[in-house]
Amino acid sequence: MSDVQLSEPALGANVTRLVRNDKTYYIVGTAHVSQESVEEVEETITALQPDTVCVELCDTRYQALTDKDRWKNLDIFKVIREGKMLLLLANLAVGAYQRRLGKELGVEPGAELIAGVQKAKEIGAELCLADRDIQATLKRTWRNLSFWQKLNLLGGILGSLVSTETIEAEQIEELKEKDQLTEMMEELARVMPEVQKPLIDERDQYLMSSIEEAPGNTIVAIVGAGHVAGMQTYFGKPIDREKLDVLPPPSKVTGMLKWLIPALIVAAFSFGITKNEGRTFDELLFAWVLPNSIASALFAAIGGGKILSVLAAFVSSPITSLNPLIGSGMVVGLVEAWLRKPTVADCERINSDVRNLKGIYKNPFTRVLLVAVLANLGSAIGAWIGISWVLSLIATS
Repeated sequence: MSDVQLSEPALGANVTRLVRNDKTYYIVGTAHVSQESVEEVEETITALQPDTVCVELCDTRYQALTDKDRWKNLDIFKVIREGKMLLLLANLAVGAYQRRLGKELGVEPGAELIAGVQKAKEIGAELCLADRDIQATLKRTWRNLSFWQKLNLLGGILGSLVSTETIEAEQIEELKEKDQLTEMMEELARVMPEVQKPLIDERDQYLMSSIEEAPGNTIVAIVGAGHVAGMQTYFGKPIDREKLDVLPPPSKVTGMLKWLIPALIVAAFSFGITKNEGRTFDELLFAWVLPNSIASALFAAIGGGKILSVLAAFVSSPITSLNPLIGSGMVVGLVEAWLRKPTVADCERINSDVRNLKGIYKNPFTRVLLVAVLANLGSAIGAWIGISWVLSLIATS
């Protein structure tokens, strides 16, 4: 393997050239909402006429960018039953933020990737979807986070929907500079190191390995600029991509923690009733039910849930908090979906509606997701308040 060389003068400033054996790789570092990136991708492929064009997409994301009718087949009841409300809502929020930036800059998010796909077809080059499946990345990242870290991350994502900050085209282009993006990646790893490995490092490995195995002698790869530096560190190294696709099983500690509140409640009630005559069953039950019910119902109402959905949150939360296999949000979401009845037309409008928090409330489909997620959050908060109250009653009697 030869040393990494500098970009060729004839190519764009964001193109990195790597050589190994008889193959030459040109990695184009892009900003995902930049017209300049679109033009650089097109010019690079036209100039090099590569055998293969690799893009930072998996099949799921490729379909999301190219299939305009994909929302038609989305079943809201299936999403809720499978407990995917939070992941889908977070994904929509990230997409909304990118679309808002794209609107300001006059370019759709991922336009440079689509440009690469179209150019590959135009010159007859083979197309390689080089990224790991987005579901594997999200699940591996999510499982690395604690409950409070998940809340923190979601807060940042949802906060982007209410932000009024505008970003100029010049600022977007500055993000393509490697030193600035490296600093951003390092800052993310410092603040939340659990995200660094599955979201960044593993994908750097996966992308570089996929690109190296692409057929042909001349390969152009289109990736986000923030991946380029990390990818180069794995160039020429053996990577087991199958291992990176595997979803790690939940830890035993995590599995035990799911049953912590039910076990504490059962123990507290048993002790409070049999060993402590100062506290009656009614008092303990009130301390458990009240915060559970109020918190879940309140959050469902904040999400804009219908009255029956808020009532479902009030009734179901104290019960579902004792069963880790079902959440209050699942019950509330099904009720809200039944009442609101999102249509195919609602699904088709998701991309146009969901550009900010107001859009999430406006669209019936995303409103159902929001009500379900917030009901779950309220139930979790209420459960911890409830168990604390029950234990304090026992301790002070």
